[in-house]
Amino acid sequence: MNDERAIAAVSAGDHVALKELFDQHAPCVARRLRRVLPVDAVEDVLQETFIAVWKGAGRYHGGGDVGAWIWGIARRQAALWTRKHGRPEPVWDMRESEDPAMQAVNSADLERALASLGPEGSEQRRLARLVFIQDRPLAEVAEILDIPVGTVKSRVHRVRRLLQEALGKEP
Repeated sequence: MNDERAIAAVSAGDHVALKELFDQHAPCVARRLRRVLPVDAVEDVLQETFIAVWKGAGRYHGGGDVGAWIWGIARRQAALWTRKHGRPEPVWDMRESEDPAMQAVNSADLERALASLGPEGSEQRRLARLVFIQDRPLAEVAEILDIPVGTVKSRVHRVRRLLQEALGKEP
C-alpha cells in the first residue's frame, strides 16, 4: 500500500495502515529527532507524532510527500516537548559555529546544487533528497525507488559528484 492510500485508510480508522506508516517512516523520523532531542525523549516524541498522525490523517490532503508531512508533525511535537522540558544541552555541531549569513549562503548553495540535478521530482533530485536530506538508509531508498541497492549506491556516487561540482568543490 502506498503512503497516500495508507493515510486514507488511517483516516478511516485502519490500525494496520497506521502500523504500516509507522514501520515505513518511524526509523527515519527517529534518526532525525535524535539530532535535536535527548535520546530518552525521542521515543516519547515519536509516539506523540504517530498519535497526531492517527488523529490528523483526515486533514492530509495530498499534494505532498507523506514522509515530509509526518516529519512536520514530528517537528511540532519536538517543539512542544522542548517548551515543556526546556532546551536540551546543545551538542557541538559545525553548523552552530557559523554565523547566520553563512547559514543563508549554505542554504542558497544547497538549493542551487539541488537545482543542478534537474527539475523537481527528477530521479536524481529525488535520490538526493532521500539520501542526503532525509537521511534514509540505502536499502530503504532502494525499496522506495524500486531499484536494487547496488544501483542506488552507484547513483548516489554520481549524484554526490554532481553536487560537489555544483558547489565548486573537488570530488
